[in-house]
Amino acid sequence: MKSLRTIILAAGKGTRFKSETPKVLHELWGRPVIDYVIDVAEAVGSLRIDVVVGHKAEAVAEAVQGRASVVVQKEQLGTAHAVRCCSDKFRAYKGDVLVMCGDTPLLDKKIVRSLVMRHRKSGAACTFLTARISNSHGYGRIIRGAGGQVVAIREEKDANADEKKLDEINVGVYCFASELLFRSVGDIRQNARKREFYLTDIIELLLSLGKKVDTVTTDDWTANLGINTRADLALAGAVSREKILKYLMADGVTVVDPATTYVEPGVRIGSDTIIFPCTYIHQGVRIGKNCSVGPFARLRPGTSLADGATVGNFIEVSRSSLGPGAVAKHFSFLGDAVVGAQANIGCGTVTANYDGKNKNKTNIGRKAFIGCDTVLVAPVKIGNGAVTGAGSVVTKGRDVPDGMLAVGLPARVIKKVNK
Repeated sequence: MKSLRTIILAAGKGTRFKSETPKVLHELWGRPVIDYVIDVAEAVGSLRIDVVVGHKAEAVAEAVQGRASVVVQKEQLGTAHAVRCCSDKFRAYKGDVLVMCGDTPLLDKKIVRSLVMRHRKSGAACTFLTARISNSHGYGRIIRGAGGQVVAIREEKDANADEKKLDEINVGVYCFASELLFRSVGDIRQNARKREFYLTDIIELLLSLGKKVDTVTTDDWTANLGINTRADLALAGAVSREKILKYLMADGVTVVDPATTYVEPGVRIGSDTIIFPCTYIHQGVRIGKNCSVGPFARLRPGTSLADGATVGNFIEVSRSSLGPGAVAKHFSFLGDAVVGAQANIGCGTVTANYDGKNKNKTNIGRKAFIGCDTVLVAPVKIGNGAVTGAGSVVTKGRDVPDGMLAVGLPARVIKKVNK
């Protein structure tokens, strides 16, 4: 099997964003858009990833550092010119090359993997991804011959009236035989209207040389969604959120109101858990089975809920874990905390985890009972079965031993809890 390398095109300015930030660095679910494209390249087995940068090249290079190499396109003269800038790095390479745009975060890894496999099986010089959409305005149209074979990709500005009616469009994902790509890309002529070199023109060029060109077509219209405006970015978020929630519901999670529930990618939730409205769950959160979250809850990265745990309304949890059956139902903040099994966190509880320099830990033992409006100044430990009185402030280092009651401001341990 041939090896695979990837070129990601990310040199554009993104002028419609009206932003100092390059469009591929605008964030979707807390990650730069280009991160998702690199994820795809890695998932399909790329041995090396080269990102073509131009506008704010240093910022993009810094963002992809450690995951990809960069190639600078000093003048933004189109997609074919961007690929041509990579030619020196591919002189001795004989495998396949995957070319993608850096502003398409909704690309499906399975679809791209199937494209690569199709390319390898067919022996084509180029295999590229197409999609059928109801509104093809603005996209390059796929021109096919009488037998259904691909003939060309026609950009919107160059298409005639009949071609503009076509509903099959170019997604912008290509797999090439490397030698043929770099042998041909230099022969692409500058487009007379845009004064740019279009990579899409390589299809007609390869066909004129008698080479085979193949396609893979997807019905998923979101695969081609490029992030060219802030409205596009919001749409990408809405589309991916809908997919995430549908997957969770199919996997046994109850989402009471998908319209007001936000779950980022990379969240794991066990079956029979209920997510109530107006809840936001960040990436990396882990939630067990039979849990209850929300309404109006926010679970930030580093949070985990064991089976049967409850996080109720107007609660924020950050970098904290709740043990099996632990309960925090009302108006609380838990940061950098470990909450033991079956512990009860009273309404208005705050773990004061930041001392101005460091984030500190709070440990709450199993079956502990934290009274309403308690402030726990970290680092501090509340023992197993211990209790704090309503309105208590347990200052740092003043641990409450197992089974003891602490009350007051500052809290003092006064007696053993009656069982």
